[in-house]
Amino acid sequence: MERKLAAIFSADVKGYSRLMGDDEAATIRTLTAYRQVMATLIQQHHGRVVDSPGDNLLAEFASVVDAVQCAVEVQQDLKVKNTELPDHRRMEFRIGINLGDVVVEGERLYGDGVNIAARLEGVAEAGGICIAGTVYDQVKNKLALGYEDLGSQTVKNITDPVRAYRVRWEESESQKAKVEGEPRRVGIANRAWMVVAGLALLGGGIVTTRSFFFPSPSTQPLAPSTQAQPALPLPDKPSIVVLPFVNMSEDPKQDYFSDGITEDLTTALSQISSLFVIARNSAFTYKGKAVKVQDVGRELGVQYVLEGSVRRANDQVRITAQLIDVTTDTHLWAERYDRPLKDIFALQDEIVQKIMTTLKLQLTLREQGYLVRKTTDNLEAYDYFLRGTKDYWRFTKETIAQARQMYEKAIELDPQYAAAYANLGWTYALDWTWQWSQDPQSLEQAFALTQKAIALDDSLPMAHSALGFVYLGKKQHERAIAEGEWAITLAPNDAEGYANLGVILNLAGRPEETIRLVEKAIRLNPRYPAQYLVTLGQAYTLTRQYEEAITVLKRTITRNPNFLPAHVFLAVVYSESSREEEARAAAAEILRISPNFSLEGYQQRVHYKDPAVLERFVPALRKAGLK
Repeated sequence: MERKLAAIFSADVKGYSRLMGDDEAATIRTLTAYRQVMATLIQQHHGRVVDSPGDNLLAEFASVVDAVQCAVEVQQDLKVKNTELPDHRRMEFRIGINLGDVVVEGERLYGDGVNIAARLEGVAEAGGICIAGTVYDQVKNKLALGYEDLGSQTVKNITDPVRAYRVRWEESESQKAKVEGEPRRVGIANRAWMVVAGLALLGGGIVTTRSFFFPSPSTQPLAPSTQAQPALPLPDKPSIVVLPFVNMSEDPKQDYFSDGITEDLTTALSQISSLFVIARNSAFTYKGKAVKVQDVGRELGVQYVLEGSVRRANDQVRITAQLIDVTTDTHLWAERYDRPLKDIFALQDEIVQKIMTTLKLQLTLREQGYLVRKTTDNLEAYDYFLRGTKDYWRFTKETIAQARQMYEKAIELDPQYAAAYANLGWTYALDWTWQWSQDPQSLEQAFALTQKAIALDDSLPMAHSALGFVYLGKKQHERAIAEGEWAITLAPNDAEGYANLGVILNLAGRPEETIRLVEKAIRLNPRYPAQYLVTLGQAYTLTRQYEEAITVLKRTITRNPNFLPAHVFLAVVYSESSREEEARAAAAEILRISPNFSLEGYQQRVHYKDPAVLERFVPALRKAGLK
């Protein structure tokens, strides 16, 4: 018999027989829909559905942390979905999780490892999660959750008592603020999206103009989207994801270098209009995880996966890379490159050219001119740039300050380094957005630096995105639109570029176009941040598509209950739909999150180009009970 250690996730419906007796057809419809939600989340957390007989669902995970995170998201999502049903029709699952040895027979799993998970499921509350002591020992210091010791449980057909714990995920917001000892953060979203969207809405009282649209950068982790399907359809052109290259150097601190190579290759490929490229943000959710490329292809909806490793030693670099067609499980090519470090840009160009030749891609004249280029002749400057980018993606006040120092050193070493100017501009833009600095000139500094970047390299997409943000901050909507449109022309596969432009168009009075742009962004970045949903919900609100807005905004709140803009738009939608009770509930949530929220402050900080938007929103919010 084949055996293995696995985290087993077992779920069933509390009161299933009663639900079936009341309305069999409706129960089956709800069960089918809820199973789809669960299956989606299981795949996104790198699990596998093993079986789903009757009202049960059994899944396995290689990681206990993934299993528990998935269970929490399942219960959070289903809780929201249940609010749409009458009380007597709500379907609540109980989930049990065990870490144990299982017997493998084909696709099926057997043994005490499975049986204990099923017994713990019976101990769980409706809508709750119960985990074994073996699971608790692994996750207690890794997840921002509360746990209630239920003692040793004697369960059917298991000889020894099982130590059990009830998972409490809503006990403490302060607990939620930390995962594995580090602040939780907004996640790896593109700098254009992170900053420009910060201007999309305006708050009052203690919630400032620039911090209103987003929650604090330390409260919203990037989580797999509940909208993504278990298997996404392939695009109508060659599609690829560049998985994070593995750092094979002896020094683990060299991660920034292998990550930088991954980002450079993704950026270069993203500029090819005849190719479909998954966003860096989604690709990096697989970093450090043992995954099958076939699963990656199904989850992200791509035909090709590029993976590899980087080893850097002194002045030499070794890069291995292989291109895989996941639809046929075929290795199209694999190469090992041993080069002097000074040839790193030529090496990246060689890899991109190899992909283009293999996939028989055609380039436009513009793409031929800027696809891969040496961004600096100074390798030390390039190294500082990569170090800065590593700090940047951690996205806290402190790490942004560290990134700024790295970019400044890069520019000191190479005063013509366009990308360093663009990224340095973003650090000042973030200071202005989040008020991390009291310097009133932060926005002007961002403006000067992005203009310098464009003067040095007019084909740099991130520089145009940054300039679009600055123009939006200056309330120059048409210029912001022009820069946003040029950014996605230069990088037609940049998911955050589309989301960024959608934010601008919402504020400029063109929300109908935003819907299409955000849908495009979601497809390019299946592991998208919750902010995409708010922009989409905002567009639906502006176009009075109320049911669509409610659905999207509720999903946003599921992923982040303290995301203020989602509650504001819900209050508007409910108020305009004459759903007074729900409007007042949304208003109460606004005041819970921001006790000093005021309509006067909201009006003073607006960035909508058309004043009619305020003339519509403010009365709706007042009707909901806000003052």
